Amino acid sequence: MIRRAAVAGSFYPGTRELLRAQAADLITGDLPEVNAIGAVVPHAGYIYSGRVAGAVYARLIFPDVCVILGPNHTGLGAGVAIMTYGTWETPLGQVPIDTELARAILRNSQTIEEDDLGHRHEHSIEVQLPLLQACDRPFSFVPICLFSSEYAACRDVGLAVAQAIARSDRSVLIVASTDMSHYVTQEQAKAKDHLAIEAIVACDPQRLHRVVRREAITMCGFHPTTALLIAARELGATSGELISYATSADVTKDDSSVVGYAGLIVT
Repeated sequence: MIRRAAVAGSFYPGTRELLRAQAADLITGDLPEVNAIGAVVPHAGYIYSGRVAGAVYARLIFPDVCVILGPNHTGLGAGVAIMTYGTWETPLGQVPIDTELARAILRNSQTIEEDDLGHRHEHSIEVQLPLLQACDRPFSFVPICLFSSEYAACRDVGLAVAQAIARSDRSVLIVASTDMSHYVTQEQAKAKDHLAIEAIVACDPQRLHRVVRREAITMCGFHPTTALLIAARELGATSGELISYATSADVTKDDSSVVGYAGLIVT
């Protein structure tokens, strides 16, 4: 099965040459690379959030496999959808799904279902692939798309991912794909996003889940991020680090209605 690109030409360039040039430009930095357990990266159009995502990927020791957790914006498919076989295609080529790890995660879970419908039109995982491909190192990945946002579902996913990774003999990076506050003022976005960022830096999944709901933070991928933190703690993570933060106002110059973007690593 080949999952064709759904947002090439809109969220990122639709041609190989333009995409490779933009992705390579975004992944720059001279700080030392980190052997991270997880990363939190945004998934808006590259013109808005690509610098934040690129700053994160530039800091990472490249893994053999990426488990990419994203929110389901479309409402299609299973509550938690995984694909365990096939490839995903972008203008930079095809990326194979890591069947062995994906099936191990599926076996460990009571919540995750084999389902490609939830992934068919969803952008949150797809936009990460060209940035990873631009690093020019071979990798496979596991896509997991979450519509269910209850803490119990996040815990089930996080534990299933952690158990599978713990038994693997390869290096695995867990990526949570999320934007932060949506369509609030710049001041409101920074204040609310800071509360969520503090919880991620503390590597505290319950705190993140609780504060997002209590403060009505419109962080679209808070549930994949919660699952990431649960998995990371099981694998020995103790803290996170904020790498970059920006809002759409940096591009649009309109601070009356912005979307926030945060990039973090978890070690």
